[in-house]
Amino acid sequence: MQNLPLLAGQKFQITIQRLCRQLIENHNDFSNSVIIGIQPRGIFLAERISAELKKIIPAASIQKGNLDITFFRDDFRRKEGLLRPSNTDIDFIIEGKNVILVDDVLWTGRTIRAAMDAIQAFGRPEKVELLALVDRRYSRHLPIEADYIGIKVDTIDSQKVIVSWKETDDKDQVLLLSEKTE
Repeated sequence: MQNLPLLAGQKFQITIQRLCRQLIENHNDFSNSVIIGIQPRGIFLAERISAELKKIIPAASIQKGNLDITFFRDDFRRKEGLLRPSNTDIDFIIEGKNVILVDDVLWTGRTIRAAMDAIQAFGRPEKVELLALVDRRYSRHLPIEADYIGIKVDTIDSQKVIVSWKETDDKDQVLLLSEKTE
């Protein structure tokens, strides 16, 4: 396998800061907006975005939650083995709010579709936006696009995009893994 670093070190942090500035342009003080990280890996990005926003606008009250989509996926019955759902932690109503769904990698769009179904249990949002650290273009199965994108990468199906987080992997980085061809 070949590992190609796409984002690491200071560029990783700058990308998160840029995404936060874009959010502030559209959501001002976040009084009518909420951030929801999609389990399992989107929650790390949502936490980073929320923490960075609090540094930039300390007076803002930013509501953040985590959403498990396990049983809303269209492929959950096809997976072998025991399903292990994560926790949904949303202690607020999203009725009439602007919801910012956050995930680390946007690939086929199926995760986002499942998340949009899952948030309906918490009310009818005014608007739903998507923030993704990595957009794997040209791989969609569904017509879903991100409103806020850290980096865009053109990949083929045999390649993998791996996002590592300091909290769980000891390093912030995005890698593109490819099979070696001889």
